[in-house]
Amino acid sequence: MERIDKLLSHEGYGSRKDIKKLLRNYEVLLNGKQIFDPATQIDISKDTLCIDGEIVDFHTEIYLMMNKIQHTISSNKDGEHQTVFDLLEEDLKTPYLQDKLHLVGRLDMDTEGLLIFTTDGELTHKLISPKSNIGKTYFVSLEKEFSEEEKQNVEQLFQEGIAVGPEDNEQGFTCKPAQVSWPNKEVCDSICKNSSYDSSKIKTAALLTITEGKYHQVKRMFKAVNNKVEFLKRIKFGNLELDNLLKPGEYKILTNEEINTIF
Repeated sequence: MERIDKLLSHEGYGSRKDIKKLLRNYEVLLNGKQIFDPATQIDISKDTLCIDGEIVDFHTEIYLMMNKIQHTISSNKDGEHQTVFDLLEEDLKTPYLQDKLHLVGRLDMDTEGLLIFTTDGELTHKLISPKSNIGKTYFVSLEKEFSEEEKQNVEQLFQEGIAVGPEDNEQGFTCKPAQVSWPNKEVCDSICKNSSYDSSKIKTAALLTITEGKYHQVKRMFKAVNNKVEFLKRIKFGNLELDNLLKPGEYKILTNEEINTIF
């Protein structure tokens, strides 16, 4: 059993405040009887809910997109630092959801951008399985400028699969082929708009798409070509792009259409 305002909010009908207005202004029927109380309990496995004659098709899984902020941990618990789960509203922190809601992959503490939360374990397996070969695209601001010749060299090395050195307790390895391009100022300004990074600081920017996600991989790849990552933001997972209207730390419910664009 769940509150009706919580369920409708998860279905994309708006905030809990919006649900209160909906219950006042529209005919909302629970098993044929009109309801007005947002705290009304509903069992989606048995009950039927109609809004203005349309049956609500409740989803049993939750899918969220967050624009992760820097200095947050991609975990549900940490004794020292704020986690991305701390940024979620209280109705997403119930004991039931604490056991089921999880991240699809992670981002380093100082990395910003697209994170996916879900209760759908099958989807998570599809997205992070090495066999899936789903690309993740990152916006990268680099410490040093690359000449045009150096850019071409980097493109070739990344396409062939560059070897990166060891870091911390992780061994070096050869990366799978990756794609890199060099965005213009307009693209950089748009990507940095809802981030902590000032696009005027950019010397060289790159868009890097990789199909794996090993420890500090993006940073190690650019270190292997004698450069250093100053700012990193994931902007795309498969074909799902980060909503550019989301401010750092904000999140939204993903529609079925958006989920299907990933593949």
